[in-house]
Amino acid sequence: MNSVASGPDCCRGLGNINYKKADLSVMTWLLHYVDPSDPSFVVAILTIAFGPFFWNVVARWEYRTRRLSSVFRSPYLACYSLGAVILLLNVLRSHCFTQAMLSQPKMEGLENPTTYCLGLALLGVGTIFVLSSFFALGFTGTFLGDYFGILMEARVTTFPFSIVDNPMYCGSTANYLGWALMHASPTGLLLTVVVAFVYMVAIQYEEPFTAEIYRQKPAKSHRRR
Repeated sequence: MNSVASGPDCCRGLGNINYKKADLSVMTWLLHYVDPSDPSFVVAILTIAFGPFFWNVVARWEYRTRRLSSVFRSPYLACYSLGAVILLLNVLRSHCFTQAMLSQPKMEGLENPTTYCLGLALLGVGTIFVLSSFFALGFTGTFLGDYFGILMEARVTTFPFSIVDNPMYCGSTANYLGWALMHASPTGLLLTVVVAFVYMVAIQYEEPFTAEIYRQKPAKSHRRR
């Protein structure tokens, strides 16, 4: 994914906003279509947030303790097991996302062939990014194998990594956006924003930690010799 700009200037810019004078008409309009108190909406939010939190906590715990590798007697079996759980969590997230959309009203302005085709195109692009990323990284590369000590020889730079830094996350977000547009769902659009935000937060934790793992790789290789 693209990096997010940050720094003192950005913070000062946000601090200059007078929230008391903010126009609430957009929020009022949004709440006309989206009911945040709907149980299916709440469950969708929770499943979206839980996945990245879960796999980051478990992967770091494994990296520091090697408990999963010890239990499964193999880092590969441990990684495969965590990957299977992550896949199931993603299926659950998608189900809850869809149920939240179906339980709330559609937007008439989005119910047209152009929007549907745009959503279908985004779904296609997102699927290409997700699948090509998986084939480029392999199962262990996709599902946090480096936290289990299963390191890749070199950074992957082929498609789709030649286009974006985090194609799996970008593709997943595009899939949800396309799905929301195809259903003409304001709820889906709002949940897609949540998905993108959660992924952005996850990247801030994952990328520095992964970089540190690979930074230590040459030193560990040297000690083995």
